[in-house]
Amino acid sequence: MPDKILVINAGSSSIKFAVFTTQENSVLLCTIYRGQITRIEHQTRFRVYGCSGHPLELEERFLADAKKIQSHGDAFSVLLDWIGHHLGKSPLTAVGHRIVHGGEDYSTPVIVTEEVLHNLEELVPLAPLHQPYQATAIKTLAQQQPGLPQVACFDTAFHRTQPFIEQQFALPRELRQQGILKYGFHGLSYEYIANILPEYLGGAAEGNVVIAHLGQGASMCAIKARRSVATTMTFSPLDGLPMGTRCGALDPSVIFYLMREKGMNIDTVENLLNYKSGLLGVSGISGDMRELLNNGSPQAAEAVDLFVHCAGRELGSLAAALGGLDALVFTAGIGEHSAAIRERICREASWLGLHVDEAENVAEGPRISTLDSSVSAWVIPTNEELIIAEHVIRVVSESP
Repeated sequence: MPDKILVINAGSSSIKFAVFTTQENSVLLCTIYRGQITRIEHQTRFRVYGCSGHPLELEERFLADAKKIQSHGDAFSVLLDWIGHHLGKSPLTAVGHRIVHGGEDYSTPVIVTEEVLHNLEELVPLAPLHQPYQATAIKTLAQQQPGLPQVACFDTAFHRTQPFIEQQFALPRELRQQGILKYGFHGLSYEYIANILPEYLGGAAEGNVVIAHLGQGASMCAIKARRSVATTMTFSPLDGLPMGTRCGALDPSVIFYLMREKGMNIDTVENLLNYKSGLLGVSGISGDMRELLNNGSPQAAEAVDLFVHCAGRELGSLAAALGGLDALVFTAGIGEHSAAIRERICREASWLGLHVDEAENVAEGPRISTLDSSVSAWVIPTNEELIIAEHVIRVVSESP
């Protein structure tokens, strides 16, 4: 069984990580370090937190090394050096990676082989803003610690249980056969919530539940018997709800118009929809919900209103896909920490029989609905790193 497990979530300009240890040779996991390397290639910051959640003071040499980081490869070198220094004689025994896209072939975590890595790189066109950096993370670690088992865990895998009809676009059949379908994302977060749901809901966890993963990236997922039935993100993480800087659902003709009438090329449009839209684009102020809620301008209020309105519409759609609704779960940054957004979404859903308990909502629950509410509402913190670490233990332990 792996003893010290590193979990990596690599993005275009950041690397989030966590180090877990097993306790007493069991699958019980304890987080010993968590942190992130941000703004890679531009005034890089390296931050680490201990098991208590308090920030650790980095040694001078690691601070100096962090300032020299120019690439993801540099960042991994500094990270592995720091981890090796602090773990000492108890080195890493396995690594788990959050991989955004697993395509149609990967519905469970797998140990990374040359064939798996090749397949992941083949999926780069389906997730160009995430997949290249995650593949780079795997290759860099393989070069620096070649004997270390690496496990790929897929954000799309949880949604492979959806009905066939739910995964289709109304496009020519040959395009569906070429892989253009609704994949769904945030699956590792949804899987974690689905796994622990009985601890909160008891038997009702097997009923009709919508999980709202609301953060800088935001989506919602309908689950029945704790399996994905429908979700708001489809072909890419750009679809569905408006997000911090991503536009969410958009009429494809808007793209045609921007290119034909405004003279934008595909790269400019892609940058616009991913980095300049969403809450930031509507408000012109910020993509951070906290800043918008504390800003008194009409533009900030409009961005918040749009976010709540779209969440309410998606909730109605997902409830219809389930054929009814028993519970609503809020998770991720906004979902876990913004009582104001939770209250507004629940108020919009009063037609479903959902009634929020204001005091419990402010106290962050876990149950935030009134006892007589026919639909219960909950706040349950997600933990994508933990579910990845659990997958690593299982996959590595079962491998020949």
